[in-house]
Amino acid sequence: MNDNLDRSRTPLLALITAEALDRDYQVAASRKGPDEHTRASSRTAVVLVVAAFAMLVTVAAVQTSRNADTEDASRASLIDRIGARRAMVAGLQDEVARLREDNTTAQNEVRRLGERYSAVQARRAQLGALTGFTRVTGDGVRISLDNAEFADPNAQLRDSDLALLVDGLWAAGAEAIAINGQRLTSMSAIRNSGLAIEVNSIGIAPPYTVTAIGNPRTLAADLLETPSGLAFVSLASQYGFRYDIDNVTDIRLPAGPGKLRELRSARYDQDIRKNQGGGTP
Repeated sequence: MNDNLDRSRTPLLALITAEALDRDYQVAASRKGPDEHTRASSRTAVVLVVAAFAMLVTVAAVQTSRNADTEDASRASLIDRIGARRAMVAGLQDEVARLREDNTTAQNEVRRLGERYSAVQARRAQLGALTGFTRVTGDGVRISLDNAEFADPNAQLRDSDLALLVDGLWAAGAEAIAINGQRLTSMSAIRNSGLAIEVNSIGIAPPYTVTAIGNPRTLAADLLETPSGLAFVSLASQYGFRYDIDNVTDIRLPAGPGKLRELRSARYDQDIRKNQGGGTP
């Protein structure tokens, strides 16, 4: 009986065992299938990533090469521009140096012309003072003159008497003289017009005031030592002229009339101008 039971149990166990094994194989097979698929997918993803990376590396290399070419071209262009700018700067520096030299030459010329102008102005002022056509100031003497009281017409001061006094002042060292405010110039005349005396064609009346700029310490004394001064003093004693001489400071004399500077009969010689280098008359 036991044997029968064993025989009847044997197929059942085998069946259970076989089914169990089949189920295990199925489970294993089902597990093995997805793993291989996953591994294949992973291999495919890796290949794609590697391919993409290689493509990126290739693109980067190409771009780098292009950028290198562009940078080389830009560098060459920049070098050319730097060279051109350096040449331009060098040219400008040479121009600046030349202009500085020209400026120095011009400044020296201006300085030289300024010195000549100052010398000409000083000479002009000196000649103007001597000829009477420039206002002057300085120390000197003032001589007051008048006729004798109740003098008859023949005993009154005349143009020749004033001219004699003026000549004595010039000889004594006077630098500028005026009679009653009329400045004596190289073209002035002292003359009688009837009983009246005219200076620069303008009538003046007594008392007369003769003002002279010169050394106040010596001018009055030197006047009395000149022949003209001695002759005037002699006439004053003879006809009773009254005169007083005083030293004065800060005398101001006007310029002579401008009309006296106009040439009436003379003309400027062009040949003289040519020989003098073309100066203005």
